[in-house]
Amino acid sequence: MDAMNTLNKTSDDQKVTQFIDRLSGDYPDFKFQPGSQDHWSPRLNKITYNPQQDIEQLQYGVLHELAHARLQHNTYHSDFELLKLESLAWDLAAKLGKKYNVKIDQDHIQNCLDTYRDWLHRRSACPTCGTHVMQKDSRSYQCFNCQTVWQVSSGRFVRPYRRKVGRQ
Repeated sequence: MDAMNTLNKTSDDQKVTQFIDRLSGDYPDFKFQPGSQDHWSPRLNKITYNPQQDIEQLQYGVLHELAHARLQHNTYHSDFELLKLESLAWDLAAKLGKKYNVKIDQDHIQNCLDTYRDWLHRRSACPTCGTHVMQKDSRSYQCFNCQTVWQVSSGRFVRPYRRKVGRQ
């Protein structure tokens, strides 16, 4: 690594440390900890962030997870509710960013929300006829067109499996 890259990396590391230290001081009820991905854990009252990201992405992610914490997003009961919680968290993250001189790019927000929209779109498509429907309960959907019932995986970060369980 050349001297300029080393200087930039050191400068970014200092910015990250200053940013996290300021958030820790402003929000002492939450623990901020480096990890492999950005995440809010309501059980541990902890916000995990990936320090390997560039400073802008790190700030966006930490503010987003802080917004989940501030909004007390502890659980969700449907895919659509998860999308709503994500949208609310991005709205608050953008407002929080102003306090820290971080302007979260609207394209970034919409790109992040698109991942949830795409995920929801895949899960809500009937595996028999392709009609998109709302959830029946937290783990299953039922098509109002052909009456097919299917179950979906519980995880957000896993492939959206759809397993037919029959027709009602």
